[in-house]
Parts: sequence; structure tokens; C-alpha cells
Amino acid sequence: MVLETERLLLRPWEETDAKSLYQYAKDPDIGYPAGWPSHKNVAESLDVIRHVFCGKECYAVCLKTDNIAVGAIELMLNGHTDMTDKNDECELGYWIGKPFWGKGLIPEAARELIRHGFEDLHMNIIWCGYYDGNTKSKRVQEKLGFRFHHTCDAVEVPLLHEIRIGHTSYLTKEEWKKEAPLWI
Repeated sequence: MVLETERLLLRPWEETDAKSLYQYAKDPDIGYPAGWPSHKNVAESLDVIRHVFCGKECYAVCLKTDNIAVGAIELMLNGHTDMTDKNDECELGYWIGKPFWGKGLIPEAARELIRHGFEDLHMNIIWCGYYDGNTKSKRVQEKLGFRFHHTCDAVEVPLLHEIRIGHTSYLTKEEWKKEAPLWI
């Protein structure tokens, strides 16, 4: 499935995206705030595409102008998230390469994925989180209408072998229906 916005295509990851993924995921300012280490080479990025970015609702964020992957966005369904164990709830995750920061691309992509989650997948709640200090991710969630739910002082970050403070927010289908017309 391919989802489309004004400027973006959200499409499944392909093995041929490994070089582009590596170009952005090697930057420590991308992975570290999100809880994963910088990619070391294209082979590692290919492995991530094969084994991490293979979820049913995981998409490469691509500019329409060239269809090159510049970020990732996903709705992690029950069984692939620790935020919920309900089939009508999921978790939103996202990142985008540094050259694309501040252009509103992730909020644009997330609005479409949230719409897809509520309308097509029949979700009732979408959860989202960020680690303490990741103000960019916090701001995206605020723009999208997510509401603060709780803070956990000891969240394991297994890929970095750390413990961090994590903040969790959520958006209900009812709240989204009220906010969605403002996005247009």
C-alpha cells in the first residue's frame, strides 16, 4: 500500500533503499534521540530494512519529487509495541533525515498515517512516546493533537543499553475527528 500527501509518498521499504537509509541513519542526531545507534554501513541499513522496517504498517517517507526514502514512519500494531496489548490500539513512531527537519514533513506524514489508522485500520487510540530531551518529537506530537498520558522514570533502551525517562501521549479517534478538519 502507498499513502500519499501533498508533498510525500509513504510506501513500503525496499532493499534498494539501503543506501538512502544509511545516508540519514548514520547521523547520531537521528538515531540517538529515538533510542537506536547510528548505522555503521549500508549493509547494516539493509539488515534494518529486512528485519525492522518490515512491519505491516511501516513506511518509507519519500518526497514525491524523487521517491527517495528520507525517513520512516510506522503504526506498530498489537504484538509489536509495548504501549498497548489491544487490537484496536497502536503506537506511532517516526524519524526523518536532518536535511528535512523544520519543513513540516513528519507532521504531514503522520497526519496521513493517523487518518489511515483510524479510518482504514479502525484503531480507537494511537499512542506515541519520546525520550526526555527529544523536544522535536514532543513538538510533533503536540502539533498532531496528542495529549500527555504519563512519564516513566526508568525506560529500558535496549539498543543503546541505557535507562531513560520516557514520556507517553495518546490520541483517541474521537479527539482526532475534532482535530482532523483543522489539518486541512
